[in-house]
Amino acid sequence: MSWGTWNRVDEFVGETLLDSDPVLEDALQATADAGLPPIAVSPAQGRFLQLLARIHGARSILELGTLGGYSTILLARALPPGGRLVTLELNGDYAQVARANIERAGLGECVELRVGPAEDGLRALIAEGAGPFDLVFIDADKAGTPAYFELALKLVGPGAVILVDNVVRDGALVDPDTDEPGALGMRRFHELAGRQHGVQATTIQTVGVKGYDGFTLVLVDGA
Repeated sequence: MSWGTWNRVDEFVGETLLDSDPVLEDALQATADAGLPPIAVSPAQGRFLQLLARIHGARSILELGTLGGYSTILLARALPPGGRLVTLELNGDYAQVARANIERAGLGECVELRVGPAEDGLRALIAEGAGPFDLVFIDADKAGTPAYFELALKLVGPGAVILVDNVVRDGALVDPDTDEPGALGMRRFHELAGRQHGVQATTIQTVGVKGYDGFTLVLVDGA
């Protein structure tokens, strides 16, 4: 199997299961035109996020890592009337692009975008008593993921779902010789989640237009 095959499968999935969406296409184009890195979730992954939020019945969502707002739009569309989404983005220039994309999608009223380091943003939300969030999507810098996960646990309650993206790192997750900060961060995250009381978790490996990676799904059961 090759990347070419993975890409063709993703294209087939898009053609058969995903409708054309000018709003999302415009958001991706605006993100590219602004020079942001092409690291947003793929269309198939984005649909997965949206379906997960809908299946879970999430009324409040927290996202770490807004980039150009592509995943933000998909998650916000899954909210019921009166739902809310808070998204944290480190880069002010990225946030400006994301805000414009979110507004064009007609979601400005239910999305709050905060700019600054994710850890600071999480601590501020905790201090404000902003939780509980029903679903948390962690897609910020990978080295910081262990800290973000621990803080996110303070913002959720039993039944919440935490989804962490880019956890396999092209297999570097299990490479004993790696010194890549993201891979080391994801390894620490796995070790932390594995010994964390009151959660159940699993990691699924993925291939496609984003290469070889994976995500971790965490259920907070409070047991």
